[in-house]
Amino acid sequence: MKTQRWFLPESPDVLGMLERQFVVTGEAVDALLGWAHGDASKANAVRALEHEGDVHKRELEVALRTAFTTPLEPEDLYTLSRGIEWILNLSKDLVRESEVMACPPDPPLAEMCAAVSRSVHLLAEAIEALGARSAEATEKANAALRAQRDLEKVYRDAMASLLAVPDLREVTARRELYRRAARIGEVVVDVAERVWYTMVKEG
Repeated sequence: MKTQRWFLPESPDVLGMLERQFVVTGEAVDALLGWAHGDASKANAVRALEHEGDVHKRELEVALRTAFTTPLEPEDLYTLSRGIEWILNLSKDLVRESEVMACPPDPPLAEMCAAVSRSVHLLAEAIEALGARSAEATEKANAALRAQRDLEKVYRDAMASLLAVPDLREVTARRELYRRAARIGEVVVDVAERVWYTMVKEG
């Protein structure tokens, strides 16, 4: 008589995939910060890491379709992955817009990029804690939100300072760059709030 074997569907490490996507995003925003401080060579690093992040996101999407079980709800994993993908895309767009308009980063933009970098690393720590079901996840998410508020303050001050700039072309270009940096901060808020929402559901 044949012995019948039962095989459970795969359970890929989807949380590990999300964490790796966050690692790439952290490297990208660090490169963005280097670019904002005047290292033009970092622009290519931002672009390369954006493509690498896309690969990780696609791998996670495939895994979510085949996973038998996941440590967090698939919707939450997907939403978090999509959020950090937007951070990567917007970072690349910020660099590209600066190049197209021949408007190099200035100190206010560098400060905003520093806030973005801090917040993304804090979100990465939040994701690690989220996988461990630790209350530290919301603490790190709150810290990321505080970094975002720092960005908002720099943004408001920078926009106000443009009133004293006589060159309309420079005003237009810098306003666009500041707005793009602020948009990255808005996505940071979305991701941080998703961490909170996920913890509430899991709790």
